[in-house]
Amino acid sequence: MTIETRADSVTPQAPAPWTVLPPVERRPTIPAGFAAGGIPAGIKTSGRADLAVVVPTAGRAAAAAVFTPNAFAAAPVLLSRRHLAASAPEGGGRYGWTAGVVSTSGCANAATGPAGEADQATVAALMATALEREPADILCLSTGLIGTRLPLDKVEAGIARLAPTGLAATDEGLRAAAEALCTTDSVTKVATTTIGLPSPGGETVKVTVSGIAKGVGMIHPRMATMLAILLTDAAVDPATLSALLRPASARTWDQLTVDGDTSTNDTVFLLASGASGCATVNPGTLEADVLGRAVEAVARDLARQQAADGEGATTLMTCQVTGAPDDADARAVARAVVASSLVKAAVHGRDPNWGRVVGAAGNAQLADEAVLEAAGLSRTEAGARGGGRVTIDPARLRVTLAGHVVYNGGPLTFDRPATRSAMDAPELVIGLDLGSGQGFGEAFGCDLTEKYVIENSEYTT
Repeated sequence: MTIETRADSVTPQAPAPWTVLPPVERRPTIPAGFAAGGIPAGIKTSGRADLAVVVPTAGRAAAAAVFTPNAFAAAPVLLSRRHLAASAPEGGGRYGWTAGVVSTSGCANAATGPAGEADQATVAALMATALEREPADILCLSTGLIGTRLPLDKVEAGIARLAPTGLAATDEGLRAAAEALCTTDSVTKVATTTIGLPSPGGETVKVTVSGIAKGVGMIHPRMATMLAILLTDAAVDPATLSALLRPASARTWDQLTVDGDTSTNDTVFLLASGASGCATVNPGTLEADVLGRAVEAVARDLARQQAADGEGATTLMTCQVTGAPDDADARAVARAVVASSLVKAAVHGRDPNWGRVVGAAGNAQLADEAVLEAAGLSRTEAGARGGGRVTIDPARLRVTLAGHVVYNGGPLTFDRPATRSAMDAPELVIGLDLGSGQGFGEAFGCDLTEKYVIENSEYTT
């Protein structure tokens, strides 16, 4: 027997934002104007690839970045911020110019103090020498065990092998770099899309946006949550590039969680070579909107790949929220659901326990001020709402699990065996309609398994 339920929900007037993004292919396509590569340098004891390099082939490229806010921000984060600020002081370390990105995998170089910062400066200097550039032109990434020092002799030898003669302006070069980013990832994460933008003469030219990423653990929303390098051959100045990257990150990587921990090394770089031949993309234009959606499409797909490959995961969790008062509220509810350990455990057991879903949604809190502002709210509104509670009316809430309605303003009698069976799939979509507005939001996570606990209990041994 069911109790009285709501009759209907508020129907949004526009399609969900994620349905209007350009299609993405999961293959490495290197945009014009870049070369890349990756090799084993001996940083990892496993012998797997651990040194990656991406460079613009004609001098410097425009660059934008999003970094972790962790108080123990790693040496490569601190160095990259300084180098971006040196090339574009007005950007405050959020954007600038770069002649190359170098990544070391197997050692995070985090919580290593002044000695670790000196090590990172040495890596940048070695890379700069190989490219015949200045150290301040180099951006750095590192991932791996916190509290350990980089083996500089191995890094030096690896850079000498890789840059510049070991780099290739090919898709395989980009794939090699993607493989060298990885630590506990079980699959390489790549994505690409293409769009058309006008040339200076008015004809349409093809523009490519591609990305590589790593990260399957120590991932939780707040300012990036892993390592990623996005590349485009569009012509964009650094400030405009930053204005495209930050909202895309707020709607994708800031909506990704695996285990509730934000890393010390989280970094996303977006580089633009300008080699496609398109006209310069200016802020506030249709071209900027088109390019921004392409950047978001690649970021979203990489985030989904990371969630699906979460340590020990068997199921990608996607929570899509509609009918919220606004998008910020919708994203907060979606994020709360996929971050809940109880929901994650229920998903692993294929248990249609909607009570855990509504419980998590009822605890939802808005993102902090910086994320809200990046996602589009004014500074005043973001400051007033940051971290606040989301208001949900249980009588208007509708919940679906794998397409099965399980709650509609109150408990429903539903086919539990059929719902449980539908949940046994590589991806589970959890839908919530708040019935209170036209806001949209989504978030990505994975189930919580015994394998996750085992892997992380033995991480250093």
